[in-house]
Amino acid sequence: MSKQRAKLVVGNWKMHGRLAGNATLLQAVAQGAGELPADVRVGVCVPCPYLTQTQSLLEGSRVVWGVQDVSAFTHGAYTGEVAAQMVVDFGATLAIVGHSERRAYHRESSDLVAVKTQRSLEAGLTPIVCVGETLEERDAGSTEQVVGAQLDAVLATLSADDAARIVVAYEPVWAIGTGKSATSAQAQAVHAFLRARLAAKGAAVADVPVLYGGSVKPENAEELFREPDIDGGLIGGASLKDQDFLAICKAAAATSVAG
Repeated sequence: MSKQRAKLVVGNWKMHGRLAGNATLLQAVAQGAGELPADVRVGVCVPCPYLTQTQSLLEGSRVVWGVQDVSAFTHGAYTGEVAAQMVVDFGATLAIVGHSERRAYHRESSDLVAVKTQRSLEAGLTPIVCVGETLEERDAGSTEQVVGAQLDAVLATLSADDAARIVVAYEPVWAIGTGKSATSAQAQAVHAFLRARLAAKGAAVADVPVLYGGSVKPENAEELFREPDIDGGLIGGASLKDQDFLAICKAAAATSVAG
């Protein structure tokens, strides 16, 4: 299962951004992405209020865009919720679901993440399904049990055809925003496990992109991306600085099929 696949790098802005700074960042990313090999894909997931601006600045570029969460509902009396179909109206093609911050701060269960994955697919979005373990779970030797259960909850609700349309992101909770990244060997071991879990769903599902997220920086990106089952990254803090984000994208290019 060490087949080389094209790379995907997606920025997760989290709750950051202002109009003026966004414009500078998006324009720089669009320009830089245009210089990358064709088999390196780049995306950004922005706060919903900035979807119009993102669409206007990225339309026609190599960069795709999306959101950091969607509702489990399609419409209705759900104050504050944003439906998947709504963000499609702004050209979005990606939706992060099940990020560890949503699981922790909003008590999102794996079953709810599965429903949000379904809503994303129904709307035509590519869901980026996040899985990851806490430091306590890793120290207890439960990493595979935890991430396997998180992924299985989603796969159990999908046909093989639908499962082949998702992206998976492994984000060890202990490495998010801490500056502490998993070693390339640690990350590869979990990615290989997830790849086997995906392959059990069907041959087409085995090639689903599996991204790594968790303090990815220009300094460690290439080493991580060289691992056979790491297909790119879901980038947090570094995606807010155009030079850092583009350096990570270039690391993906250096390790891509063509690279």
